[in-house]
Amino acid sequence: MGFPGIWMTESGAVAYRVVPKCACSTIGQILYYGERGTFFDGDIHDAAEGLCKWSMEPCRPAIEEAVFDPAVPVFTCVRNPFRRILSAFFDKICGVQRNGRRYRGNLVPQVMQLYGVAVEGEVDQIASFRRFLLFARDTIRFRKPMEPDIHWSAQSGHVATLIANGGRYDRIIRTEELAEGMAAVLSDYAPRHRLPTGGLPRFNESAGHGPVRAHPPGAYFDDLALHLMREIYRDDFELFGYDPDDPERAAPVAAIDLEEVHRRLAG
Repeated sequence: MGFPGIWMTESGAVAYRVVPKCACSTIGQILYYGERGTFFDGDIHDAAEGLCKWSMEPCRPAIEEAVFDPAVPVFTCVRNPFRRILSAFFDKICGVQRNGRRYRGNLVPQVMQLYGVAVEGEVDQIASFRRFLLFARDTIRFRKPMEPDIHWSAQSGHVATLIANGGRYDRIIRTEELAEGMAAVLSDYAPRHRLPTGGLPRFNESAGHGPVRAHPPGAYFDDLALHLMREIYRDDFELFGYDPDDPERAAPVAAIDLEEVHRRLAG
C-alpha cells in the first residue's frame, strides 16, 4: 500500500498526511512557503514542485525513507466531523468545481436520483443534507451504490494508512486550532523561509463553489442524523476528541492521545 496521501517538503524536512476537508490547502501552502519563500500560485493540490507527493511516483522512495527517519517530524490534521461532512456536502455535492463541472461526473446526478437530494434552485438545504448523509453512510458502511469518497470517508481511515504501514505521527493537530497547531509543527523543524507576520493565511479552494450554508450546523442534524454520524464516525469522535452529541460545538472537548490513536489504528 505504501503511504498514500503523504506530502513532504522537497528538502525532506517534514512529512504531512493529507486528510481531505481538514485545511489541507492551507497546510500545503504553509509547507510550500517554507520551502520556496512564496505561496503557490493556484491550488496547492496541483503543485508539482516545492512539495513531494506520494502520487508522484519518483517521490516515493524519498517519502518512504523520511517516514521511517526519526529526525523527520510526521503530522496530520483533523476536524470536527459535523463541520467536515457539512463542508463536503456544500462543496462536493451542491457546488460547481474549478473546472466548471459537477464533482465526479455522474456522482451528483446519481445522488439526486437515488436519494432525492436537490442541488439546484430553491433547495431545502436541511432535507437535502440529511438525504446526502444517508447516502454517505451507505457508501461507507455497505460500499453501495459506490465506494466512499475521500471527502466524506472517516478521517480515522485516512490517518490509519500511515500507521498500518509502519509509520508514526509526531503530532496530530486540529483545524479548529490551526494557528497553534501549525506553529508547533514549524517548531519541530527548520523551514528555509519564515512565514510572513500578520496572522496565518487561509487558502480554501472550495470557497465559492457551492451555496452559502443557510442555517447553523445544529439545524442539519436531527435524531436520525446524529445516529448516522455516530455510526459512521465513531472513531473520529473518540480518537480526535470531539463531542458526538452537540453539532453546534466545533471546538474539541478532549486532548488527542497519540498512543491510543496508534494502538487503535494499527491494524
